[in-house]
Formats: sequence, C-alpha cells, structure tokens
Amino acid sequence: MKLILTHEVDQLGAPGDVVDVKDGYGRNFLVPRGFAVRWTRGAATQIDSLKKAREVREVRDLGHAEQIRAQLEGLSVRLTARAGASGRLFGAVTVADIATAIRAAGGPDVDRRRIQVGQPIKSLGSHDVTVRVHDDVASTVTVEVVSD
Repeated sequence: MKLILTHEVDQLGAPGDVVDVKDGYGRNFLVPRGFAVRWTRGAATQIDSLKKAREVREVRDLGHAEQIRAQLEGLSVRLTARAGASGRLFGAVTVADIATAIRAAGGPDVDRRRIQVGQPIKSLGSHDVTVRVHDDVASTVTVEVVSD
C-alpha cells in the first residue's frame, strides 16, 4: 500500500514522504490515526506543501543542531505537578508539558514530537528525557518534577 505520511513516524519516515507499507499496517494503524493518507496523483501538491513546512521547522544543518544540543545540555528544567503524599502524580507529565518547561527555562523552542520519554513520568524526582534535535544529534535533558 502506497501512503503519504502526514506526521513523523519512527522507523518509517517524516511528513511528506511517500512510503510503501503492508496493507494491514496502513489500513488499521496509520490512516485511522491520521499519520498518513492514501497516495493519489492529486496528492503531489499536498506532498510539496508538507515538505515546505518541514523545511521551515527543521534544524538547518548539523552545526545548528550541535548548538541546540549545547543549549539543552546546560539547561536545568523544573516542572511542577500535583502529587499525593507518597510522591505519585495525579496523572502523568506529557511531552507537551516538557516542551513548555524547556521553553520556560530559557531553552530553545523544541517540537514536542522530537521529545522521547522512556517510561511515562508518574512520580516526583529527576527523570532523563531524550530530545532528538537532528537525525544524527540527540540530547539528554534532566527534568525535575516537584510537587506544587
């Protein structure tokens, strides 16, 4: 099945890429979740607009990615959340919360889709989060979750 990706999908591609996937994967996972649309000849204009938008958002080059990584690694990120007496959070810390906290701490504007959390953050304390700045450059940011 030939699809056009509308969102970044790990191990598959970036928005605007035309990919061939198995029918079940495309029909049952990618298309219903809005990660991809079926490829048609008329979708060429959609591919072009997605690629232009990606070029604007994307880090320019490897040197720029290294600068952003240096900014992120020297950053102290603190996030407040509601927690019970045992230190367990009411809910979880989302990647959008982390992106906002990085911005508030004076860091660069990071796309939430580039933030990877190993396991959901559901407790107080320090947690390591990976930010994929570029395909070849990743940074580890320590996020400290404190009770409010």
